[in-house]
Amino acid sequence: MVDKVAKIWLDGQLVDWDAANVHILTHTLHYGVGAFEGIRAYERASGETAIFRLREHVERLLDSSKMALCSPPFTREQIEAACVATIRENGMRDGYLRPLVFVGDGAMGIYAPNNPVRLAVAAWKWGTYLGDDALKTGIRCKVSSFQRHHVNVSLAKAKMCGQYTNSVLAKREAKMGGYDEAILLDTQGNVSEGSGENLFIVKKGVVYTPDLSCSILEGITRATAITLLHEAGVKVVETRITRDQLWLADEVFLTGTAAEITPVREVDDRAIGTGARGPVTEALQSRFFAIVKGRDESHREWLTQVS
Repeated sequence: MVDKVAKIWLDGQLVDWDAANVHILTHTLHYGVGAFEGIRAYERASGETAIFRLREHVERLLDSSKMALCSPPFTREQIEAACVATIRENGMRDGYLRPLVFVGDGAMGIYAPNNPVRLAVAAWKWGTYLGDDALKTGIRCKVSSFQRHHVNVSLAKAKMCGQYTNSVLAKREAKMGGYDEAILLDTQGNVSEGSGENLFIVKKGVVYTPDLSCSILEGITRATAITLLHEAGVKVVETRITRDQLWLADEVFLTGTAAEITPVREVDDRAIGTGARGPVTEALQSRFFAIVKGRDESHREWLTQVS
């Protein structure tokens, strides 16, 4: 359940939460053409609030919008300022930001080139995405019967609204089966990603993650994890991963803005490694949270100060 805050940024101004409404004939509501991002703001040890990798998220939002042919009438700098204002004006010490580019009402039907492209930025409190104990004890995953979009069928590199129907169905299937999360394969049968997270495995001290040809979203937390692993002297290989490699991994973890760094303890009813969070995952988590929460002052370039 999303807890209501005071304001939502909509088309250039902050409006009351209950006033941030759109018409029932909003084009994106019917046809799914739009783009969005998920961004976290963290309260740091100093007491300041900082948004993590804001610029990279806004750049990806604009890239997704470009691919979807629905670029918003705002610059990157204006969108970044809107995100900062939304956190600040709601008095949030930490939170989750959701910028959303969508096609407004006007014409209906598939082709509506003159409908306005609109932009909203909402914020809310969001704790541990996959459960309160997930970051420590790990989660149970199931390889989904749904496959990740093929690059010749959909825009796998775009964070587009309508494409997430696939993720919603995969997640529902997993949850209804008693699991915490789904893992999707690509159409070639290689491991792709979770319903909303990138995936990594660890085998004999080497970290592997699906490469960009495996229909994955080019995750910002994924890129963060790769950088931090390299800095720790851990070899990272971007390659294709098969389902049996997943089962036989020493460690598996998921990355994403919402999921952060979440260990996986079981896949398809098979324990991963010892069935507990592994040392590579734990060390990566420790460094990641030290950076975003201010115990480690490296990579200040990843942080946009709010207060």
